[in-house]
Amino acid sequence: MSFLLGLTGSIGMGKSSTARLFADQGCAVWDADAAVHRLYSKEGAAVGPISAVFPNALEHDGINRDRLKEIIGQDPTALKRIEKIVHPLVVQDRVSFIARDSSDILVFDIPLLFETGGDAGMDAVAVTSIDADTQKARVMARGTMTEAQFEHILAKQTPDADKRARADYIIETDTPEHAAEQVAAIIADIKAKTDA
Repeated sequence: MSFLLGLTGSIGMGKSSTARLFADQGCAVWDADAAVHRLYSKEGAAVGPISAVFPNALEHDGINRDRLKEIIGQDPTALKRIEKIVHPLVVQDRVSFIARDSSDILVFDIPLLFETGGDAGMDAVAVTSIDADTQKARVMARGTMTEAQFEHILAKQTPDADKRARADYIIETDTPEHAAEQVAAIIADIKAKTDA
């Protein structure tokens, strides 16, 4: 029986880099964002149902995410309708991953783990965290969004302090080396508990 570890963290907290550290140390990682990309790509399970509701989102037999963002911006009901289609498919993708992978520790990289109640299905949760100034500097350095967009995303996410309070493990992502040490310690702790 695999141990299910939820991995989450607010935007700019180093979650994706930390997920790679878990993979580097032998854990199987399921990435929620990658699952959505699979569902939206050509022949993906979400293409038919989403294009039936939003035909403008279809491009080259897949769903164009930028067009979806435009639709969401113009139609206040669009996001809920998209989520109704996509969320069950994402859950199905995650269940398939659990069924086919027998690694000791399965890591689930889910940005909105607490917000969607996904933590209830995990054996433990690890949260990546860094101070607010570093977080903002990281996101702004990407050059992919404005300060207003960053604040908007942040407002929709569970505050970092709340995530830390609910976590079984906290990973400070101040340096890659320190994060790697903490990941190794978490893996060792989980193995010690599951081998006992």
